[in-house]
Amino acid sequence: MALQNIGASNSDDAFYRYKMPRMITKIEGRGNGIKTNVVNMVDIAKALARPASYTTKYFGCELGAQSKFDEKNGTSLVNGAHETAKLAGLLENFIKKYVQCYGCGNPETEIIITKSQMLQLKCAACGFISDVDMRDKLTTFILKNPPEAKKSSKDKKAMRRAEKERLKEGQAADEEQKKLKKETKKKGPAKDASTKPNSKKKSSSSDEDRSSPPRTFTNKKDEEDDDDDDIQWQTDTSMEAAQQRIKEQLNAVTADMVMLSTDDTEKKSKTANKTQGSPKALSPARETNSKAENGKSSHVRLVEEMKDNLQKGITASQFRTVLGSLSGTQQEVMTALYEALLDGVDKGFAKVVIKKKSYVAAAISLHEGSQLHLLRAIEEFCRKSNPAAVKEVALVLKALYDADLLDDEECIMKWYSEGLSGVNKDAPIWKNTKPFVEWLQSAESESEEE
Repeated sequence: MALQNIGASNSDDAFYRYKMPRMITKIEGRGNGIKTNVVNMVDIAKALARPASYTTKYFGCELGAQSKFDEKNGTSLVNGAHETAKLAGLLENFIKKYVQCYGCGNPETEIIITKSQMLQLKCAACGFISDVDMRDKLTTFILKNPPEAKKSSKDKKAMRRAEKERLKEGQAADEEQKKLKKETKKKGPAKDASTKPNSKKKSSSSDEDRSSPPRTFTNKKDEEDDDDDDIQWQTDTSMEAAQQRIKEQLNAVTADMVMLSTDDTEKKSKTANKTQGSPKALSPARETNSKAENGKSSHVRLVEEMKDNLQKGITASQFRTVLGSLSGTQQEVMTALYEALLDGVDKGFAKVVIKKKSYVAAAISLHEGSQLHLLRAIEEFCRKSNPAAVKEVALVLKALYDADLLDDEECIMKWYSEGLSGVNKDAPIWKNTKPFVEWLQSAESESEEE
Protein backbone atom coordinates (compact mmCIF):
# COMPACT_ATOMS: atom_id res chain seq x y z
CA MET A 1 0.00 0.00 0.00
CA ALA A 2 1.41 3.38 -1.05
CA LEU A 3 2.01 5.88 1.77
CA GLN A 4 2.11 9.65 1.85
CA ASN A 5 2.96 12.26 4.46
CA ILE A 6 0.15 13.50 6.67
CA GLY A 7 -0.61 17.14 5.79
CA ALA A 8 -0.13 18.89 2.46
CA SER A 9 2.55 21.17 3.92
CA ASN A 10 4.74 18.14 4.64
CA SER A 11 4.34 16.40 1.27
CA ASP A 12 7.90 17.23 0.12
CA ASP A 13 9.65 16.16 3.34
CA ALA A 14 11.29 12.79 2.65
CA PHE A 15 12.16 12.25 6.33
CA TYR A 16 8.71 13.06 7.76
CA ARG A 17 7.73 10.19 10.05
CA TYR A 18 3.93 10.68 10.17
CA LYS A 19 2.43 8.86 7.19
CA MET A 20 -0.93 7.54 6.03
CA PRO A 21 -2.13 5.39 3.10
CA ARG A 22 -3.11 7.04 -0.19
CA MET A 23 -6.87 7.13 -0.66
CA ILE A 24 -8.47 4.46 -2.83
CA THR A 25 -12.07 4.94 -4.04
CA LYS A 26 -14.52 2.85 -6.02
CA ILE A 27 -17.76 3.86 -7.76
CA GLU A 28 -20.62 1.46 -7.03
CA GLY A 29 -24.18 1.28 -8.36
CA ARG A 30 -25.99 3.14 -11.16
CA GLY A 31 -28.50 5.94 -11.59
CA ASN A 32 -29.95 7.35 -8.40
CA GLY A 33 -28.29 4.62 -6.35
CA ILE A 34 -24.72 5.42 -7.37
CA LYS A 35 -22.28 5.67 -4.45
CA THR A 36 -18.58 6.25 -3.83
CA ASN A 37 -16.86 3.70 -1.62
CA VAL A 38 -13.64 4.81 0.14
CA VAL A 39 -12.05 1.37 0.22
CA ASN A 40 -9.23 2.01 2.72
CA MET A 41 -10.97 4.49 5.01
CA VAL A 42 -10.31 2.31 8.08
CA ASP A 43 -6.53 2.35 7.46
CA ILE A 44 -6.54 6.12 6.84
CA ALA A 45 -8.51 6.79 10.03
CA LYS A 46 -6.18 4.55 12.03
CA ALA A 47 -3.15 6.51 10.77
CA LEU A 48 -4.85 9.77 11.74
CA ALA A 49 -5.91 8.38 15.14
CA ARG A 50 -9.52 9.37 14.47
CA PRO A 51 -12.67 7.25 14.09
CA ALA A 52 -13.51 6.41 10.49
CA SER A 53 -17.05 7.66 11.09
CA TYR A 54 -15.69 11.21 11.58
CA THR A 55 -14.01 11.38 8.16
CA THR A 56 -16.99 9.77 6.43
CA LYS A 57 -19.41 12.19 8.07
CA TYR A 58 -17.16 15.14 7.12
CA PHE A 59 -17.31 14.13 3.45
CA GLY A 60 -21.12 14.07 3.61
CA CYS A 61 -21.29 17.47 5.34
CA GLU A 62 -18.97 19.16 2.82
CA LEU A 63 -20.54 17.55 -0.27
CA GLY A 64 -24.14 17.95 0.90
CA ALA A 65 -24.74 14.23 0.41
CA GLN A 66 -25.73 11.37 2.63
CA SER A 67 -22.81 9.38 4.05
CA LYS A 68 -22.63 6.25 6.14
CA PHE A 69 -19.90 4.20 7.80
CA ASP A 70 -20.69 0.56 8.60
CA GLU A 71 -18.88 -0.47 11.79
CA LYS A 72 -19.35 -4.20 11.19
CA ASN A 73 -18.06 -4.33 7.61
CA GLY A 74 -15.77 -1.29 7.80
CA THR A 75 -17.21 0.26 4.61
CA SER A 76 -17.37 4.01 4.05
CA LEU A 77 -20.03 5.13 1.54
CA VAL A 78 -20.88 8.60 0.22
CA ASN A 79 -23.89 9.07 -2.09
CA GLY A 80 -22.99 10.23 -5.61
CA ALA A 81 -19.99 9.74 -7.90
CA HIS A 82 -16.99 11.69 -6.58
CA GLU A 83 -13.42 11.76 -7.87
CA THR A 84 -10.57 10.57 -5.70
CA ALA A 85 -8.74 13.91 -5.96
CA LYS A 86 -11.79 15.78 -4.67
CA LEU A 87 -12.21 13.50 -1.66
CA ALA A 88 -8.45 13.69 -0.99
CA GLY A 89 -8.72 17.49 -0.90
CA LEU A 90 -11.56 17.31 1.60
CA LEU A 91 -9.48 14.92 3.71
CA GLU A 92 -6.67 17.49 3.81
CA ASN A 93 -9.15 20.07 5.14
CA PHE A 94 -10.26 17.56 7.80
CA ILE A 95 -6.62 17.04 8.83
CA LYS A 96 -6.05 20.79 9.20
CA LYS A 97 -9.18 21.29 11.31
CA TYR A 98 -9.35 18.13 13.43
CA VAL A 99 -5.92 16.42 13.38
CA GLN A 100 -2.97 18.82 13.12
CA CYS A 101 -1.92 20.98 16.06
CA TYR A 102 -2.65 24.66 15.46
CA GLY A 103 0.65 25.54 17.14
CA CYS A 104 3.35 23.19 15.78
CA GLY A 105 1.46 21.40 12.98
CA ASN A 106 2.14 17.97 14.51
CA PRO A 107 -0.65 15.42 13.81
CA GLU A 108 -0.14 13.71 17.17
CA THR A 109 -3.17 15.28 18.85
CA GLU A 110 -6.16 14.13 20.88
CA ILE A 111 -9.74 15.44 20.74
CA ILE A 112 -10.98 16.74 24.11
CA ILE A 113 -14.57 17.71 24.94
CA THR A 114 -14.73 20.40 27.63
CA LYS A 115 -17.43 20.82 30.27
CA SER A 116 -18.96 23.63 28.21
CA GLN A 117 -19.33 21.25 25.22
CA MET A 118 -16.43 22.76 23.26
CA LEU A 119 -13.92 20.80 21.17
CA GLN A 120 -10.18 21.17 21.69
CA LEU A 121 -7.07 19.48 20.29
CA LYS A 122 -4.34 18.65 22.81
CA CYS A 123 -0.92 18.15 21.22
CA ALA A 124 1.27 15.40 22.69
CA ALA A 125 4.40 16.92 21.11
CA CYS A 126 4.32 20.56 22.27
CA GLY A 127 1.42 20.52 24.75
CA PHE A 128 -0.48 23.27 22.91
CA ILE A 129 -4.29 23.18 23.22
CA SER A 130 -6.12 24.28 20.06
CA ASP A 131 -9.74 25.50 20.01
CA VAL A 132 -11.81 23.96 17.18
CA ASP A 133 -14.25 26.16 15.27
CA MET A 134 -17.66 25.07 16.57
CA ARG A 135 -19.50 26.49 13.53
CA ASP A 136 -18.55 23.42 11.51
CA LYS A 137 -21.34 20.86 11.06
CA LEU A 138 -19.10 17.96 12.06
CA THR A 139 -18.70 19.32 15.61
CA THR A 140 -22.27 18.40 16.54
CA PHE A 141 -21.68 14.84 15.30
CA ILE A 142 -18.47 14.57 17.39
CA LEU A 143 -20.28 15.85 20.50
CA LYS A 144 -22.94 13.16 20.05
CA ASN A 145 -20.31 10.47 19.28
CA PRO A 146 -17.29 11.31 21.46
CA PRO A 147 -14.02 9.46 20.87
CA GLU A 148 -13.11 6.60 23.16
CA ALA A 149 -10.80 7.53 26.01
CA LYS A 150 -7.33 6.04 25.83
CA LYS A 151 -6.36 3.54 28.46
CA SER A 152 -3.99 4.86 31.10
CA SER A 153 -0.62 3.30 31.78
CA LYS A 154 -2.00 1.82 35.00
CA ASP A 155 -4.82 0.06 33.14
CA LYS A 156 -2.35 -1.19 30.54
CA LYS A 157 -0.03 -2.61 33.19
CA ALA A 158 -2.97 -4.13 35.04
CA MET A 159 -4.02 -5.96 31.87
CA ARG A 160 -0.53 -7.31 31.34
CA ARG A 161 -0.28 -8.35 34.98
CA ALA A 162 -3.61 -10.16 34.69
CA GLU A 163 -2.37 -11.96 31.59
CA LYS A 164 0.79 -13.06 33.41
CA GLU A 165 -1.28 -14.26 36.36
CA ARG A 166 -3.39 -16.38 34.02
CA LEU A 167 -0.23 -17.92 32.57
CA LYS A 168 1.10 -18.65 36.06
CA GLU A 169 -2.18 -20.30 37.04
CA GLY A 170 -1.90 -22.52 33.97
CA GLN A 171 1.65 -23.48 34.91
CA ALA A 172 0.53 -24.23 38.48
CA ALA A 173 -2.21 -26.50 37.12
CA ASP A 174 0.37 -28.35 35.01
CA GLU A 175 2.58 -28.82 38.07
CA GLU A 176 -0.37 -30.21 40.02
CA GLN A 177 -0.99 -32.74 37.26
CA LYS A 178 2.68 -33.77 37.37
CA LYS A 179 2.49 -34.26 41.13
CA LEU A 180 -0.65 -36.41 40.77
CA LYS A 181 1.13 -38.55 38.18
CA LYS A 182 4.07 -39.00 40.57
CA GLU A 183 1.77 -40.02 43.39
CA THR A 184 0.00 -42.57 41.21
CA LYS A 185 3.39 -43.97 40.12
CA LYS A 186 4.47 -44.25 43.77
CA LYS A 187 1.25 -46.01 44.80
CA GLY A 188 1.28 -48.39 41.80
CA PRO A 189 4.35 -50.56 42.65
CA ALA A 190 3.36 -50.78 46.33
CA LYS A 191 0.00 -52.35 45.44
CA ASP A 192 1.62 -54.74 42.98
CA ALA A 193 4.10 -55.89 45.61
CA SER A 194 1.31 -56.60 48.12
CA THR A 195 -0.67 -58.71 45.64
CA LYS A 196 2.29 -60.85 44.49
CA PRO A 197 2.49 -64.30 46.09
CA ASN A 198 5.72 -65.12 47.95
CA SER A 199 5.61 -68.93 47.49
CA LYS A 200 6.67 -71.32 44.71
CA LYS A 201 7.38 -68.54 42.14
CA LYS A 202 10.68 -67.21 43.41
CA SER A 203 12.66 -68.62 40.50
CA SER A 204 10.42 -67.02 37.84
CA SER A 205 10.30 -63.68 39.65
CA SER A 206 14.09 -63.67 39.99
CA ASP A 207 14.41 -64.01 36.21
CA GLU A 208 12.08 -61.08 35.72
CA ASP A 209 14.03 -58.98 38.20
CA ARG A 210 17.25 -59.68 36.32
CA SER A 211 15.77 -58.68 32.97
CA SER A 212 14.08 -55.41 34.02
CA PRO A 213 14.93 -52.95 36.83
CA PRO A 214 12.41 -52.39 39.63
CA ARG A 215 9.84 -49.69 39.15
CA THR A 216 10.93 -47.89 42.30
CA PHE A 217 14.30 -47.07 40.70
CA THR A 218 12.64 -45.58 37.64
CA ASN A 219 10.40 -43.49 39.87
CA LYS A 220 13.41 -42.14 41.70
CA LYS A 221 15.04 -41.16 38.43
CA ASP A 222 11.87 -39.42 37.28
CA GLU A 223 11.77 -37.51 40.56
CA GLU A 224 15.39 -36.41 40.12
CA ASP A 225 14.66 -35.23 36.56
CA ASP A 226 11.64 -33.19 37.69
CA ASP A 227 13.39 -31.50 40.63
CA ASP A 228 14.00 -28.38 38.59
CA ASP A 229 10.33 -28.10 37.60
CA ASP A 230 8.92 -28.50 41.14
CA ILE A 231 10.54 -25.62 43.01
CA GLN A 232 9.42 -25.49 46.64
CA TRP A 233 10.01 -22.19 48.43
CA GLN A 234 10.05 -23.54 51.99
CA THR A 235 12.71 -24.63 54.49
CA ASP A 236 13.27 -28.36 54.75
CA THR A 237 13.23 -29.37 58.46
CA SER A 238 14.26 -32.99 58.00
CA MET A 239 17.35 -34.42 59.71
CA GLU A 240 19.25 -34.79 56.41
CA ALA A 241 18.59 -31.16 55.45
CA ALA A 242 19.72 -29.96 58.91
CA GLN A 243 22.97 -31.92 58.57
CA GLN A 244 23.50 -30.46 55.08
CA ARG A 245 23.05 -26.90 56.41
CA ILE A 246 25.49 -27.61 59.27
CA LYS A 247 28.09 -28.79 56.72
CA GLU A 248 27.58 -25.65 54.62
CA GLN A 249 28.01 -23.43 57.69
CA LEU A 250 31.15 -25.32 58.66
CA ASN A 251 32.53 -24.82 55.15
CA ALA A 252 31.83 -21.08 55.39
CA VAL A 253 33.50 -20.93 58.83
CA THR A 254 36.57 -22.79 57.60
CA ALA A 255 36.79 -20.44 54.60
CA ASP A 256 36.68 -17.45 56.97
CA MET A 257 39.38 -19.08 59.10
CA VAL A 258 41.57 -19.45 56.04
CA MET A 259 41.07 -15.78 55.22
CA LEU A 260 41.91 -14.83 58.82
CA SER A 261 45.08 -16.90 58.70
CA THR A 262 46.17 -15.21 55.49
CA ASP A 263 45.45 -11.80 57.04
CA ASP A 264 47.58 -12.74 60.05
CA THR A 265 50.49 -13.76 57.83
CA GLU A 266 50.23 -10.48 55.93
CA LYS A 267 50.28 -8.53 59.18
CA LYS A 268 53.34 -10.45 60.36
CA SER A 269 55.15 -9.78 57.09
CA LYS A 270 54.35 -6.05 57.37
CA THR A 271 55.68 -5.89 60.93
CA ALA A 272 58.80 -7.76 59.85
CA ASN A 273 59.42 -5.23 57.09
CA LYS A 274 59.05 -2.40 59.57
CA THR A 275 61.61 -3.92 61.95
CA GLN A 276 64.08 -4.47 59.11
CA GLY A 277 64.42 -0.74 58.52
CA SER A 278 61.41 0.32 56.49
CA PRO A 279 59.71 2.78 58.85
CA LYS A 280 57.82 4.45 56.05
CA ALA A 281 54.15 3.55 55.58
CA LEU A 282 52.74 2.16 52.36
CA SER A 283 52.30 4.64 49.54
CA PRO A 284 48.75 5.55 48.49
CA ALA A 285 49.21 3.68 45.21
CA ARG A 286 50.19 0.47 47.01
CA GLU A 287 47.27 0.85 49.41
CA THR A 288 44.78 1.14 46.54
CA ASN A 289 46.35 -1.89 44.83
CA SER A 290 46.06 -3.95 48.01
CA LYS A 291 42.42 -2.92 48.43
CA ALA A 292 41.69 -3.86 44.82
CA GLU A 293 43.34 -7.27 45.35
CA ASN A 294 41.25 -7.89 48.48
CA GLY A 295 38.05 -6.92 46.61
CA LYS A 296 38.98 -9.12 43.69
CA SER A 297 39.70 -12.10 45.95
CA SER A 298 36.30 -11.77 47.65
CA HIS A 299 34.54 -11.69 44.26
CA VAL A 300 36.52 -14.69 43.03
CA ARG A 301 35.72 -16.52 46.25
CA LEU A 302 32.00 -15.88 45.77
CA VAL A 303 32.12 -17.07 42.17
CA GLU A 304 34.05 -20.24 43.07
CA GLU A 305 31.67 -21.05 45.92
CA MET A 306 28.64 -20.69 43.64
CA LYS A 307 30.23 -22.79 40.88
CA ASP A 308 30.95 -25.55 43.41
CA ASN A 309 27.31 -25.58 44.54
CA LEU A 310 26.06 -25.58 40.94
CA GLN A 311 28.35 -28.46 40.03
CA LYS A 312 26.94 -30.47 42.94
CA GLY A 313 23.54 -30.26 41.25
CA ILE A 314 21.63 -28.79 44.18
CA THR A 315 18.04 -27.74 43.61
CA ALA A 316 16.90 -24.14 43.34
CA SER A 317 15.33 -24.17 46.82
CA GLN A 318 18.58 -25.40 48.34
CA PHE A 319 20.52 -22.83 46.31
CA ARG A 320 18.27 -20.09 47.69
CA THR A 321 19.33 -21.08 51.22
CA VAL A 322 22.98 -20.96 50.16
CA LEU A 323 22.57 -17.47 48.69
CA GLY A 324 21.05 -16.21 51.94
CA SER A 325 24.08 -17.40 53.94
CA LEU A 326 26.74 -15.81 51.70
CA SER A 327 28.74 -12.80 52.85
CA GLY A 328 28.64 -9.73 50.63
CA THR A 329 26.20 -7.13 49.41
CA GLN A 330 23.16 -8.03 47.31
CA GLN A 331 24.81 -6.59 44.20
CA GLU A 332 28.04 -8.56 44.79
CA VAL A 333 26.11 -11.81 45.23
CA MET A 334 24.03 -11.24 42.08
CA THR A 335 27.10 -10.32 40.01
CA ALA A 336 28.95 -13.43 41.18
CA LEU A 337 25.89 -15.63 40.50
CA TYR A 338 25.49 -14.40 36.91
CA GLU A 339 29.19 -14.93 36.22
CA ALA A 340 29.06 -18.44 37.72
CA LEU A 341 26.00 -19.42 35.66
CA LEU A 342 27.68 -18.37 32.39
CA ASP A 343 31.15 -19.66 33.21
CA GLY A 344 32.79 -21.16 30.12
CA VAL A 345 30.01 -20.06 27.73
CA ASP A 346 31.23 -18.58 24.42
CA LYS A 347 27.89 -18.05 22.65
CA GLY A 348 24.19 -18.76 23.06
CA PHE A 349 24.00 -16.91 26.38
CA ALA A 350 20.21 -16.50 26.25
CA LYS A 351 19.65 -20.29 25.97
CA VAL A 352 21.94 -20.94 28.94
CA VAL A 353 20.22 -18.30 31.09
CA ILE A 354 16.77 -19.76 30.36
CA LYS A 355 18.05 -23.29 31.02
CA LYS A 356 19.22 -22.15 34.49
CA LYS A 357 16.38 -19.70 35.12
CA SER A 358 15.32 -21.46 38.34
CA TYR A 359 18.54 -20.31 40.02
CA VAL A 360 18.03 -16.75 38.78
CA ALA A 361 14.45 -16.83 40.11
CA ALA A 362 15.75 -18.02 43.48
CA ALA A 363 18.12 -15.04 43.67
CA ILE A 364 15.45 -12.52 42.62
CA SER A 365 12.99 -13.79 45.25
CA LEU A 366 15.37 -13.03 48.12
CA HIS A 367 15.14 -9.22 48.19
CA GLU A 368 13.14 -6.37 46.70
CA GLY A 369 14.87 -4.49 43.91
CA SER A 370 16.75 -7.61 42.81
CA GLN A 371 15.79 -7.00 39.16
CA LEU A 372 17.94 -3.85 39.13
CA HIS A 373 20.80 -5.85 40.66
CA LEU A 374 20.38 -8.45 37.91
CA LEU A 375 20.56 -5.76 35.20
CA ARG A 376 23.72 -4.34 36.71
CA ALA A 377 25.19 -7.84 36.94
CA ILE A 378 24.53 -8.31 33.22
CA GLU A 379 26.20 -4.96 32.55
CA GLU A 380 29.27 -5.95 34.61
CA PHE A 381 29.50 -9.37 32.91
CA CYS A 382 29.34 -7.81 29.43
CA ARG A 383 32.07 -5.37 30.42
CA LYS A 384 34.45 -8.15 31.43
CA SER A 385 33.38 -10.96 29.08
CA ASN A 386 34.04 -11.57 25.40
CA PRO A 387 32.42 -9.43 22.65
CA ALA A 388 29.84 -12.17 21.93
CA ALA A 389 28.17 -11.48 25.31
CA VAL A 390 27.75 -7.81 24.40
CA LYS A 391 26.26 -8.69 21.01
CA GLU A 392 23.69 -11.05 22.57
CA VAL A 393 22.67 -8.78 25.46
CA ALA A 394 19.35 -7.86 23.79
CA LEU A 395 18.49 -11.56 23.35
CA VAL A 396 19.28 -12.23 27.02
CA LEU A 397 17.08 -9.33 28.18
CA LYS A 398 14.23 -10.46 25.91
CA ALA A 399 14.48 -14.05 27.21
CA LEU A 400 14.44 -12.89 30.84
CA TYR A 401 11.47 -10.59 30.10
CA ASP A 402 9.50 -13.44 28.49
CA ALA A 403 10.30 -15.66 31.49
CA ASP A 404 8.87 -13.00 33.89
CA LEU A 405 12.25 -12.60 35.57
CA LEU A 406 12.55 -9.01 34.28
CA ASP A 407 8.93 -7.84 34.21
CA ASP A 408 9.42 -4.35 35.70
CA GLU A 409 9.48 -2.00 32.69
CA GLU A 410 10.18 1.06 34.84
CA CYS A 411 13.23 -0.64 36.35
CA ILE A 412 14.56 -1.51 32.88
CA MET A 413 14.07 2.05 31.62
CA LYS A 414 15.74 3.47 34.74
CA TRP A 415 18.78 1.22 34.29
CA TYR A 416 19.03 2.10 30.58
CA SER A 417 18.72 5.86 31.15
CA GLU A 418 21.29 5.79 33.95
CA GLY A 419 23.68 3.93 31.68
CA LEU A 420 23.30 6.46 28.86
CA SER A 421 23.96 9.36 31.22
CA GLY A 422 26.66 7.64 33.29
CA VAL A 423 30.44 7.45 33.03
CA ASN A 424 30.35 4.46 30.63
CA LYS A 425 27.73 5.97 28.34
CA ASP A 426 29.87 5.16 25.25
CA ALA A 427 30.11 1.45 26.12
CA PRO A 428 28.85 -0.89 23.33
CA ILE A 429 26.31 -2.54 25.68
CA TRP A 430 23.96 0.45 25.42
CA LYS A 431 24.02 0.38 21.63
CA ASN A 432 23.13 -3.33 21.63
CA THR A 433 20.47 -2.86 24.34
CA LYS A 434 18.68 -0.16 22.34
CA PRO A 435 16.68 -2.60 20.09
CA PHE A 436 15.20 -4.31 23.16
CA VAL A 437 14.25 -0.97 24.75
CA GLU A 438 12.65 0.22 21.50
CA TRP A 439 10.72 -3.05 21.24
CA LEU A 440 9.52 -2.63 24.83
CA GLN A 441 8.35 0.92 24.12
CA SER A 442 6.58 -0.12 20.94
CA ALA A 443 4.86 -2.98 22.78
CA GLU A 444 3.58 -0.47 25.35
CA SER A 445 2.29 1.88 22.64
CA GLU A 446 0.53 -0.98 20.83
CA SER A 447 -1.17 -2.05 24.06
CA GLU A 448 -2.31 1.54 24.59
CA GLU A 449 -3.82 1.65 21.07
CA GLU A 450 -5.66 -1.60 21.72
